[in-house]
Amino acid sequence: MKRTLDVVISVIVLIILSPLFLCISLAVLVTMGWPIFFRQTRMGKDSKAFKIVKFRTMVKKADKLGLPITTGGDPRITPVGRLLRRSKLDELPQFLNVLWGHMSLVGPRPEVPRYVRMYSRKQMRVLSVKPGLTDPATIAFRNEESILARYDDPEKAYVEEIMPEKLKLNLAYIERASFFGDIGILLKTFVKLFDHR
Repeated sequence: MKRTLDVVISVIVLIILSPLFLCISLAVLVTMGWPIFFRQTRMGKDSKAFKIVKFRTMVKKADKLGLPITTGGDPRITPVGRLLRRSKLDELPQFLNVLWGHMSLVGPRPEVPRYVRMYSRKQMRVLSVKPGLTDPATIAFRNEESILARYDDPEKAYVEEIMPEKLKLNLAYIERASFFGDIGILLKTFVKLFDHR
C-alpha cells in the first residue's frame, strides 16, 4: 500500500504541477543559468547511495564553497533560491526520486554521507527503511536554517544538537510506522507549508 500511495501521489503531483515546474525551471535558468537542478549524494535504505534532486537555489559549485548544511543567511543562496527555499518549492523534484523508487513520501529524511558516518549503531537503524520527502523531524525542524543561523558554529550545532534530536524522532517513527500514520504526517506537512510563524 505504501509503494502504491507513493507512485499514485507522485504521478498526480508531477502532472498537476508541471506548469509550475516549467515556471520555476525558467526562473532558475534566467537568474542563475545552468544547471536547473541540484543533485547531491544522499544515503538511502540499506546504506545505498543515490542522487537526490532539487531545484538549484545556490550559486554554482556551492558545495565546494561551504558546508553541506545551510543557514538562513548563507551567502551562497541566490534571491530566487531564497524564495524557493522559504516556500519549499525547491523540494518538488524529489517526487521524481519517489517515482524512481529511491525515496518514499514519508520516511526519515536522507542524509549526506559526511553526517551518516557519525551515526551510532542505534542511529544507523534509520537506514533500514526507505528515506522520505517528509517525516516527524521535518515538521519539528521546519525552520532549521533559521535555528542554525543563531550559532557561531552551525555545523557543530547541527551534529551535536539538531541531528541527534531528528534521529530520535525518526527512530520513534520507525517503531510505530503505519499507513494511516503516514497519511497524518503528510497532512501535517501540508499544513506546515502555510505556517510562516
